[in-house]
Amino acid sequence: MPSPNWLAELPRNRLIAEYSMWSADLIRLAEDLARIEGHADVLHVDVADGHFAPALLFFPDLVARMRSASTLPIHVHLMVADAVLVEQAAQFADAGADLISIHAENAAVADEALALIRSRNVAAGIVLRVETEVAACRPYLDRVDFLTLLGTAIGVKGQGLDATAGDRLRQAASLIAASGRRIVLAADGGIRENTVPLLRAAGAETVVMGSLAFGADDLTARMRWLHAL
Repeated sequence: MPSPNWLAELPRNRLIAEYSMWSADLIRLAEDLARIEGHADVLHVDVADGHFAPALLFFPDLVARMRSASTLPIHVHLMVADAVLVEQAAQFADAGADLISIHAENAAVADEALALIRSRNVAAGIVLRVETEVAACRPYLDRVDFLTLLGTAIGVKGQGLDATAGDRLRQAASLIAASGRRIVLAADGGIRENTVPLLRAAGAETVVMGSLAFGADDLTARMRWLHAL
């Protein structure tokens, strides 16, 4: 289990590395979890219902098994329809998630979902699709710990970074500063060797790494490069 103070212990002087379990070897998941221990800062678990996002991704029992196999914090990113969001948040909280992020586009049930997450002593986050105005996060900044901006279309792997990603991160950083709260700003999607420096310069404090992590021949060298940015 991670430290109860894991959020406060996240580094502020270097990029935080979230490892996307969607890019792990799902046949050898336990082996990949062991391989990245000591390199990743946070495990990132995407959850998609085939409606809100086109993919069909992970489930609570898997997160529960990951919780038993890793000491790293688990960040669950819910990409699900309004009708199931609150119940899904409860299920993943019960499974051992340390941070659950929901979408600002789930506005009809977002307040209820965030209240549920916080009532379970789980950190809460808000996510914006690439086509959503950055200002849509403003109503939630008084009660979230993470703000994630997607840099590609939701739920599809392998896309290039949207040209607006840098400007959107700068807008989000300004809103966070105005809130007066400690909120981690994350970039998710289009994470490549040539885009990470741009995202970092635009204010990203963490990047969600897929193939950039799991496809690396030398994780120690890859993380040394990331942390130097």
